[in-house]
Amino acid sequence: MAPGNPTAVVAVGGNSLIVDPAHQSIPDQYRAAATTAHHIAEMVALGWNVVVTHGSGPQVGFILRRSEIAIAEVPPVPMDYAAADLQGAIGYMFQRALGNEFRRRGMERRAATVITQVLVDPADPAFADPSKPIGSYMDQATAEARAKELGWIVKEDAGRGFRRVVPSPLPQGIVEIQEIDHLVKAGYIVIACGGGGIPVRRDAAGNLEGVEAVIDKDLASSMLARELDADLLLISTGVPQVAINFGRPDQRWLDRSTRAEAEAYLAAGEFAEGSMAPKIRAIIGYLERPDRRARRGLITDPPNIGRALRGETGTLIVAD
Repeated sequence: MAPGNPTAVVAVGGNSLIVDPAHQSIPDQYRAAATTAHHIAEMVALGWNVVVTHGSGPQVGFILRRSEIAIAEVPPVPMDYAAADLQGAIGYMFQRALGNEFRRRGMERRAATVITQVLVDPADPAFADPSKPIGSYMDQATAEARAKELGWIVKEDAGRGFRRVVPSPLPQGIVEIQEIDHLVKAGYIVIACGGGGIPVRRDAAGNLEGVEAVIDKDLASSMLARELDADLLLISTGVPQVAINFGRPDQRWLDRSTRAEAEAYLAAGEFAEGSMAPKIRAIIGYLERPDRRARRGLITDPPNIGRALRGETGTLIVAD
């Protein structure tokens, strides 16, 4: 890492690895990861130190579905172990794809994956009202049977069937932050906080124990960017820019916004909770930390990362 190079946390959605329903296999997901790795390598070539985070929502569903199918023969996979499995598997995809991309470009850079635990507060209100759907859809009879047999909490999901729900507590701290920081400063491209991190809490003796929960990937990425003192939080999504009045005749794409303006749009309900709202909220949280340097948040899609960094597209959010 060259001294003085800026650092960016790049948050990649788990859905971005599944192009469409016909391309959900592991090789398909790797090819999608390789495409994203190409754009991340462009950032590195431009002089950025990059930390990659990623979602794992669909992939968690796959692991839990396999666990459901095999439940008569092998014990089910706990949520924290499923998160750890996917951090390793998706980290491997990005680590291999980035390594291949750097080799093709003749760049002497290396990628490393850190299995990351994220602390949560056992008193978080989310534990009293689990709301994050995971796993496959079920009819009501199956859902009730699973709830009785396995102790699941199940809820109807938008009229499409019943799903298991788990808490989604706020991240409180990144256990491996020193290791991640050390690797970044040593020049590695780090893949960390996959799926929002493995949720853990401390018991009465101070020991870590896993929690049956899911942490929002964008909020974990925001915390990681703050703790690393990163210059940029780039959230990769499915559109090149953020819009207000989305889907209406007066829809308008946002080129630039201040934190205060983004907060006002969020309060007015401009961003859907299931899509853009968590991303906006994550960048607002990242920009709240006082700093002598200018911090920036940027939202765009993977093919436009380079153009967005040059100010040609994307939505840039600044502190003021």
